[in-house]
Amino acid sequence: YTDWMWTSFVVFSVSQSTMLAVGAIYYMLFTGVPGTATYYATIMTIYTWVAKGAWFALGYPYDFVVVPVWIPSAMLLDLSYWATRRNKHAAILIGGTMVGLSLPLFNMVNLLLVRDPLEVAFKYPRPTLPAYMTPIEPQVGKFYNSPVALGSGAGAVLTVPMAALGAKLNTW
Repeated sequence: YTDWMWTSFVVFSVSQSTMLAVGAIYYMLFTGVPGTATYYATIMTIYTWVAKGAWFALGYPYDFVVVPVWIPSAMLLDLSYWATRRNKHAAILIGGTMVGLSLPLFNMVNLLLVRDPLEVAFKYPRPTLPAYMTPIEPQVGKFYNSPVALGSGAGAVLTVPMAALGAKLNTW
């Protein structure tokens, strides 16, 4: 275990806990449905599985994207919302605390099961793109000294003064 691992674990734990708690509580308080947090976490999990499949289709290893464990923490959040149905502030405080304490634990178990992220991210060769996905270099500045470009540029610059002069001459 090195410093970067601990730092990334803390950063991801805080961000994912906040994302789950704030998003799910927002939905729960405005819909009033107790199972909303679990539903919300399930949708986020499915989105992450889709992203995992997309990276895998590009040629990256299967554990290149680690799917966070949101659903058990969301179930605890739903449980606290159900238990404190009369007091919305208690639901936010207790539910948010339960998410903040449980999600890092679930993710720690999840992260122990994958390979070293540095090995996966930096030592794994990036796949080459197929020909139809290869970016075309933009042709910026290719014709900057051609007579056509110079003439059109000069015309664009002189258009406004000449139009003003024409309008002035037309009033006489």
